[in-house]
Amino acid sequence: MKILCIGEALIDMICTDKGSSLSKGQHFLKKTGGAPTNVAAAIAALGGQVELAAKVGNDPFGKQLIDVMQEFGVSTRWMLQDPHAFTTFAFVSLMEDGERDFVFNRGADGLLNRDETEAIPLDDIGIIHFGSATGFLPGPLQAAYQGMLQKALLQNNIFISFDPNYRHLLFPSNTQTFIDQSWNFLQSCHFFKLSDEEAMLITDTHSVADAAAVLLEKTNAVFTITLGKDGTLLGYKGATYTIESIAVKPVDTTGAGDAFVGAVLYQLHNKTFSEIIQLSLINWKQIIHNANKAGARTCEYLGAMEAFKHLSSAIFD
Repeated sequence: MKILCIGEALIDMICTDKGSSLSKGQHFLKKTGGAPTNVAAAIAALGGQVELAAKVGNDPFGKQLIDVMQEFGVSTRWMLQDPHAFTTFAFVSLMEDGERDFVFNRGADGLLNRDETEAIPLDDIGIIHFGSATGFLPGPLQAAYQGMLQKALLQNNIFISFDPNYRHLLFPSNTQTFIDQSWNFLQSCHFFKLSDEEAMLITDTHSVADAAAVLLEKTNAVFTITLGKDGTLLGYKGATYTIESIAVKPVDTTGAGDAFVGAVLYQLHNKTFSEIIQLSLINWKQIIHNANKAGARTCEYLGAMEAFKHLSSAIFD
């Protein structure tokens, strides 16, 4: 069965002038991105069948995003080009004080609407992954996100995956709306992945252990909380287990979390819904161990898409 990823596809413009603000920066590195776009690329690189539902502009940057996905083997029939909107850009620079200077020029990604996603047939879709913080911003994509979640729940045999991908710079004064919408997905999905920071934010706690306790109580999903070099916390049937990280010398951590999610979903995509639901603790520990390998491999290369070129299911052996 195929995997459907839904959310933003965008262009990251990364200022390469060390310590410079965006207003003073002169040099930028253009990278294709967007969390669900990254996840789709990682799944395809590993050998999985995956489709991406997203909207880009009818411009060179939208074409670049579609071309890159096709090069990885991602089906782009649901990557729509809007003739009246530009492709979304995210400009970012790391300044001398360690803070990020960030400008989000939102364009086509937020215009993917509910009618367009309702037109996507789910007959051959076994897994749907929701992975966009931008899906919780006001606009058509938010309604499309909610609509696709309800459509998936009505199918009864689609495995639902969720990664909120919180970005404080997108929710500077309305974090609560992000938290509220996240809970809707956390309590509806079958698997979710959070960072330690996201777990504590969403559960309003001050430690990963406390956050995990809340998630075990309030959700029924298998979940992971990524802990960087300290490994990954796996939540499974009322208890938690720590899966060790893979030691690497990181070059760039961009996309590591998306590679992790992609690796989890790749390992599930040839199973039926009932087979996934019945996976044992031993099965899940192996799945997360392999996903940690994919995340670690990604950290060894500069840039997420470049790193994904070095992913294959052979790293699980």
